[in-house]
Amino acid sequence: MNEEKFPIARRFRGFLPVVIDLETGGFNPETDALFEVATVIIEMDEEGTVTPGKRLFFNVHPFEGANIEQSSLDFTGIDPDNPLRDAVSEKDALSETFREIRTEIRHTGCQRAIMVAHNAAFDLSFINAVATRCNLKRNPFHPFSTLDTVSLSGLAFGQTVLARACASAGIDFNSDEAHSANYDCDKTAEVFCHIVNHWRDLTALDS
Repeated sequence: MNEEKFPIARRFRGFLPVVIDLETGGFNPETDALFEVATVIIEMDEEGTVTPGKRLFFNVHPFEGANIEQSSLDFTGIDPDNPLRDAVSEKDALSETFREIRTEIRHTGCQRAIMVAHNAAFDLSFINAVATRCNLKRNPFHPFSTLDTVSLSGLAFGQTVLARACASAGIDFNSDEAHSANYDCDKTAEVFCHIVNHWRDLTALDS
């Protein structure tokens, strides 16, 4: 691999950071519905600055027999029966998401993707469960390693709530738009990029 040609592969030890946010019908990945999948693929320029790149989003049909907690619907405001959602199956949503990620892995010289998420263990557990349920064999994500913006924000800002981390980073955050996968994914990507770029600047000053 030519690491000069692929700086993001060098920066993250061969991993391509991909931000994921989900909206679900509960907390159990084996039994609860998946409603939304949002993805932001992270890019890096020749100076080592990371930025949010390609975005993907899918509304998802709950799988047959999926559990849906009313508290989750109240929290997200999602109506899974609304025909305007233009929802697709879990398999279609993840198949297309995985395909785009694998394409970017090849283009960047990376070995595989690493999930970036706020409370990443939750999102990774759902992605892995859906991949197993849909018999998707080429899951591009590392099976257990993640870059969790809860931990990163706690270290960088002393904050673990996404809205408060955004405030500390000087990133606009609209609480009325929060709790949609698209919005939260974008904000998570912005926080992640801010922390990585700020760390690069600090280490450059020290060297």
